[in-house]
Amino acid sequence: MEFDELSRSVIGCAIEVHRTLGPGLLESTYRQCLTYELSHAQIRFQMELPLPVRYKDVLLDCGYRIDLLVSGDLIVEVKAVEMLLPIHQAQILTYMRLAKIPIGLLINFNVTKLQNGIKRFVL
Repeated sequence: MEFDELSRSVIGCAIEVHRTLGPGLLESTYRQCLTYELSHAQIRFQMELPLPVRYKDVLLDCGYRIDLLVSGDLIVEVKAVEMLLPIHQAQILTYMRLAKIPIGLLINFNVTKLQNGIKRFVL
């Protein structure tokens, strides 16, 4: 599945979650519901994937976790915040760089219209 098709499918799943639940819940709730929708759509994913940091010649487990790695090709970070801040964008870009995954979606479910809470990133 190419990036545009994959990202559209993930966004469609996220829209279904948002349409059903609306804004105002915890990030963990949206993440779990999104995984349900991805499973239902038969889209492969890994949840809470550990992301070690390479420092010089050593891999360090610093506790970082990718919310969702979809089909091994797309990082999805789920938020439920009043507004996306530059630190949220920095986080996903750093995760993409560390994981060597050039494509990412940052999805903030705490908005009235989900399309306003989605940002795509390409390294």
